[in-house]
Amino acid sequence: QVQLVETGGGWVQAGGSRRLSCQTSVDGSSIRAMGWYRQSRGKQRVLVAEITSEGSANYSDSVKGRFTVSGENSGENAKKTVFLQMSSLKPEDTATYYCHLTDYSRADYWGQGVQVIVSS
Repeated sequence: QVQLVETGGGWVQAGGSRRLSCQTSVDGSSIRAMGWYRQSRGKQRVLVAEITSEGSANYSDSVKGRFTVSGENSGENAKKTVFLQMSSLKPEDTATYYCHLTDYSRADYWGQGVQVIVSS
């Protein structure tokens, strides 16, 4: 059973920074991409940032220049972790952030989500 364990959510003042982490039990060699989506109240879940197994990163326009996604994998069978470093946070970044993983069979997996609250 695939597990995605997210940490790092919480409250932060506008202009501040926060780092989210997501660790998976999936064999790193089977991962096509990992990243983060977010969902604000009353809105759809949208992509924030993702990083592919080749190291290519994609960002939504709303976070470009402020957020950085990165991955860590110490070996083929080691647990893989993806990070989301968030800086210059704005109240509109307030949302539940979900870790997402897709493997080479195109299966999608989701974490349970962590809440990030940015106060003005």
